[in-house]
Amino acid sequence: MTDSQRAIATAAIHAGQEPDPTTGAVVVPLFQTSTFKQDGVGGRRNGYEYSRSGNPTRDAFDTQLAAVEGGKHALSFSSGLAAIDVLLRSTLTPGDSVLLGNDVYGGTYRLMHQVFAPWGITVDVIDITDQAAVTEALDRGNSSNGKPYTYIWVETPSNPLLRITDIAFTAAAAHAHGTKVVVDNTFASPALQHPLDEGADLVAYSTTKYIGGHSDTVGGAVVTNDDEAYEQLAFLQNAAGAVPGPFDSWLAIRGLKTLDVRVQRHSANALAVARYLEENPNIERVYYPGLESDEDHDIAARQMHGGFGGVVSAQLKAGEQAAKDFVGATQLFTLAESLGGVESLIEHPAAMTHSSVAGTALAVPSNLVRLSVGIENVDDLIADLDQAFAKVK
Repeated sequence: MTDSQRAIATAAIHAGQEPDPTTGAVVVPLFQTSTFKQDGVGGRRNGYEYSRSGNPTRDAFDTQLAAVEGGKHALSFSSGLAAIDVLLRSTLTPGDSVLLGNDVYGGTYRLMHQVFAPWGITVDVIDITDQAAVTEALDRGNSSNGKPYTYIWVETPSNPLLRITDIAFTAAAAHAHGTKVVVDNTFASPALQHPLDEGADLVAYSTTKYIGGHSDTVGGAVVTNDDEAYEQLAFLQNAAGAVPGPFDSWLAIRGLKTLDVRVQRHSANALAVARYLEENPNIERVYYPGLESDEDHDIAARQMHGGFGGVVSAQLKAGEQAAKDFVGATQLFTLAESLGGVESLIEHPAAMTHSSVAGTALAVPSNLVRLSVGIENVDDLIADLDQAFAKVK
């Protein structure tokens, strides 16, 4: 049985994790080194010469992630945005274009709009969950020159409104126009969703989140079956050097091993919190694809497997100030950016993670709060929300 045929819980523990041949250590060693002794000029031992170009700990994580994702190639980076940057810079040239969803991480939009657009890349924004809008945009092409889009960029679930895009439909529609599909799978993780199986061409991650899982490392990754794209990515990864250090790679290895069991608990807790919020009189609207009332529930139930993730967003009836007061009143939910760690976090997206998209088509409601539901006892988490609501007037 190959790694790609194993269940992800098994592949995560065994792929790329062979016992150390020198000592028999069952955990991949931390090769905390910048350079490697050569056996004569050009005599690289097992191909290693310098840790920017390759490091055994990083290679072990790449092998592990590719197996869990069900992909041929995985490349890890120093952050999620570094992964996106290298993906775009290595495969786009001025005049190319990206069709972007109108609900994505603010940092992704900032990178595309403020860095790549001035470089000559067109970034068109639409509701990527609207299949008619996607079809119309693909038929029209790049708004600046009518040429086919190079990429459709999809977040599903999206950040922060947890919208669900039908990956299989989007991939089929895109491929008919010669357009490739990138799916940022950070919110689902490979524990719940496999975009490559649905037809996506590349999958991007902030491994900082669920894959790392403990809020103690920053990283990113791209996974693909496309040999040409892999070669382009690998060249720029080495040329530009946006690689994770060995210790960050080692922490990602450790985190990925427990991803499956952690995400099950995250998902169960988040569903309970979403149901609680849905019945709470202080709440105007809840965004969570695991709720049967959610507009995207049917697609999510077909596309995601074993849960719907650990992030819940909600709008407070009392408005923006109440939302800000609420996120400051919780005790177990820590007021902080990021998500996907074992501890619960809470934030106000309009003023925090998505402040860079204020005044744009991607602006988020000012009364929205986003909860990254951890793996604590869910009754304690709900009690914390109860006491926070009691403090908000």
